[in-house]
Parts: sequence; C-alpha cells; structure tokens
Amino acid sequence: MRDLLVTGANGQLGQELQRAKLPEGWRVVALDRTMLDLIDTDAIAATVAERSWAAVVNSAAYTAVDKAESDQVAAWQVNALAPAALASACSCAGIPLVQVSTDYVFPGDRGGAWAVDDPVAPLGVYGASKLGGELAVRTSGARHAIVRTAWVISAHGNNFMKTMLRVGSERGHLRVVADQHGSPTSATDLAAALVTIAVRLADDPHAPSGTFHFSNAGATTWAGLAEEIFRQSGVRGGATASVEGIATSDYSTAARRPANSLLSHDAIQRAYGITSRPWQDALGDILDELIGSKENGK
Repeated sequence: MRDLLVTGANGQLGQELQRAKLPEGWRVVALDRTMLDLIDTDAIAATVAERSWAAVVNSAAYTAVDKAESDQVAAWQVNALAPAALASACSCAGIPLVQVSTDYVFPGDRGGAWAVDDPVAPLGVYGASKLGGELAVRTSGARHAIVRTAWVISAHGNNFMKTMLRVGSERGHLRVVADQHGSPTSATDLAAALVTIAVRLADDPHAPSGTFHFSNAGATTWAGLAEEIFRQSGVRGGATASVEGIATSDYSTAARRPANSLLSHDAIQRAYGITSRPWQDALGDILDELIGSKENGK
C-alpha cells in the first residue's frame, strides 16, 4: 500500500480526505491531535520519518479567526511552526507535501478574483500565521503544493452552513453580512482536488510545485449563501428563514475579514487540470447528506 499521511483527521477537510476516492493501492492514514501534537515539532519530525509516506497533506489548522487575535502564540504554532516542521521533515525524506492555506492572506481590498501571485497583506493574526506557514513550506526545499481555499462548508464540524441551519430553525429572520464577497467551498470537492495533487506529486517527479487556489465556482456574499442555504433546505423539508443583508460595520468581530475573497482557479486548471463545479451544486450535495434529497423533501 502507498500511504497518504493526513493531519487534522477530525476537521471538516480531514474527515472528507478520509472519505475521498483514492487510486487502487493507496490509503489514507489520518492523525488527529491526540495522535500527533502539532505543537511538538520533534513529534512531527518523528512521524514523518517513521515510514515511507507517499505524500503528506496538512489539513490541520488553527481556524478560530477571532480568537487568534488574542491567542497569537497558539495560532502561529499550529499554522506556521507546524508546517515548517512538516516541510523540513518532508524535504529530508524526499516526500511531497500539500499544505492547505487560506484567502485570508489577501487584504480583500479590490474587485476581481485574486491570482496566486497577487501581493499578500493579511488583515489579522489568522491570515498572517497561515502566510507564515506558506513561507515555511515554500522555502523548505520540499516538493510541495500550497492550496489556498475559502469559505469551507461540509456536513461535518462547525461551519457557516450548519450555523445557519441551526439558527434558522430557531428564528424566522436572520441578519447576515452582505458586503463580503467570495465562493463557498465544499470540503468534499476540496479533498478530491488535494488527493489529485498529492497523488500526482508522488507519482510524477515533474509534477508542478507552487501555489494554487481552489474553491467552488461562482461568487456570492454571506447573505447570498444564507439565502441559498434556506432555499435548498426548504425544498428538502429542512429549516427556512428570511435573510436581511447588513454591512460588515454592523457586525462587530475581533478580526477584520477580507471584503473580497474570490480566488482565481487559473493556476490549478493549468497545472493539474482541476476544475470546480458551481457552489450551489456542491451545497445541494451537502444538504442531501444532512437533510435528505429534494425528492424526500417533497
């Protein structure tokens, strides 16, 4: 068997990586924080060295964006120092590394989709710590792919979609930010893209290294996403609520958010032939899993 090491086993993405379709002869070995303490750089090095991994996917991250503003040390340990340790160990062992990053490395201060080589300027600790992880991987000497994503949703864990469904079942009307723009990303679709890249890096010594973006296709706002969640949920017999769009300034948070998180997919399409489907279709599949199909809702 060819083993794909995955960190962050209990996260949204980690769970989807364990369900992803792999080529014959491949298997995922997924580790959670009880199996691999990402603050322990010696443990990271030992884990990478313990067997001949075909590739490593680091899907673990400190993702509490607001908490990171006052918990800087922990955010930097998980988001920057852990990737640095993983990349160093992978470089020494000749193992390719796929590092997951975020739209938060960009300031979000202009329109259009952000290209992989656009200037970065994080607005807060979370984005800065993830950028630190990128820099560590990029300069480690390891063959790598850094994949930035945004607005991840799934049937697992805590995410915007599940929050909307929960709160929507309790209230009939919600106020949601309508001036932040981006593309939702299905953790299932992201996992499939990461597996494609990891397998190619492991099988092809000439596979492209570098930075790539993946999200589902199409643009919306958080309010637009909420409206579509309730529309599709209602069709399936689930929670519904009306949505009132509000300004970011009306919803105070500890960390600043990018106003525009749209990511260009040009690089990942050119390098790996990966295309993404519309976010509405991906959302529908997640709601099918959580609530049931449209047919069941009728």
